[in-house]
Amino acid sequence: MIPLTTELENMLDVLSRLVKHNSVRTAPEAGMPFGTGPAAALEEALTIAEEMGFRTHNMENYCGWAEIGQGDEIIGIAAHLDVVPPGEGWETDPFTMVRKGGRVYGRGVADDKGGVTASLFAMKRLADSGRPLNKRVRLLLGTAEETGSECMEYYAVHGEPVACGFTPDGSFPGIHGEKGGTSMTAYSKKTAILSMNGGFVTNAVCSRCVTEVPADAVDEQALRAALAQTELPESTVTCEGGVLRIDARGVAAHASTPLAGVNAAGCTMRALAEAGMKDPFVDFYNERIGTACDGAGIGLKMADDWGELTLNNGIVKTENGAISCTLDLRTPVTVTEQQIRSACAPFLEDDRGRIEIGEIGKPLFYPADSPLVQCLYRAYVEVTGDTENRPMVIGGGTYAKHVPGIIAFGCAFPGVDNHIHDANEYLDVDELERQTEIYVRAIENLLDI
Repeated sequence: MIPLTTELENMLDVLSRLVKHNSVRTAPEAGMPFGTGPAAALEEALTIAEEMGFRTHNMENYCGWAEIGQGDEIIGIAAHLDVVPPGEGWETDPFTMVRKGGRVYGRGVADDKGGVTASLFAMKRLADSGRPLNKRVRLLLGTAEETGSECMEYYAVHGEPVACGFTPDGSFPGIHGEKGGTSMTAYSKKTAILSMNGGFVTNAVCSRCVTEVPADAVDEQALRAALAQTELPESTVTCEGGVLRIDARGVAAHASTPLAGVNAAGCTMRALAEAGMKDPFVDFYNERIGTACDGAGIGLKMADDWGELTLNNGIVKTENGAISCTLDLRTPVTVTEQQIRSACAPFLEDDRGRIEIGEIGKPLFYPADSPLVQCLYRAYVEVTGDTENRPMVIGGGTYAKHVPGIIAFGCAFPGVDNHIHDANEYLDVDELERQTEIYVRAIENLLDI
């Protein structure tokens, strides 16, 4: 194993303490609005911050904060302790951090408990440096980022506003824009499909889907052949009691980059049609949703100078004989809500199925040359020397949409896939050290503006 400094050993110990808590949101309990796991992770993080000498406060288990420095203005660092469900395919226990060579594995090591850890130790270095801190540096610890960021909405009402800052829950060298987010749900009206269930969260590609259809609805051999032609890494077809059971295994990916994954539900629907199954909802799905991920089927193939619209089907489930499919769309920063509604209106319903529009969230955009973006970008360049990569606009949504005055800044480095929202999420140990160094410099730069 790579020898570690004492500080880096301490960082890994803190990260391990956070990862051990299964902080997936569950049903609320007394005093715990997002369930026991997120509350336990928050308590652990605040305990760690107190051990490091920080002032702390728990805001009714919605969120909490840890703080250093003095002054009226607050530099805010908004990180989250909740995680998405582990899903399938892990080679280790997702809630026991495991080190293999120069990497650590576990749910949250990159998204976003690693960001919490790097931020805590950046603050600790500054607190120990003796540098006068004319502003307060406050690490906001959220517990519901993955499910809508109600935690930061609570902070916005009950906490002090921040003057500027960042969230360590994106990518380096910085995120100056975040696409809008639109949620939709597709429903079957007529279908011979007996059941179809897959996916584990709305904001990840459906990586496994199990579908049952009557054996006389499609030729079994033709179906096997059609599945073999899809991008699915693995699929099986079994027949028992007059029912064909399709177990399709795709590849998970974040909903903001759906083409990085393989949607098991979409591939299944395509294979059923190609094998000759004549079914109203199969046709509706393939025409309206499909596997292209560009929204063309509902009139939303759109783009601007900062990116294209993407569409992801995350969860498929069958209830009371009807199939529902969650759709997560990331819309270009210049596209308005009215444009979305007008463009898709003609495609939302016919006698085969219907699509309901849920929440339409606004985008976030800072000009790339704005003082905040440039202040943080300079910190990245000062530490890494990388001037080729530039601040970007992404499809993901972060706390920056809920905490005015901040943008997403790290923790992911350019070209690195940490398998967030996927099995075997990992973090390179040397990246944790570089993240911390960048955040020290970023806070110092923010103290000077």
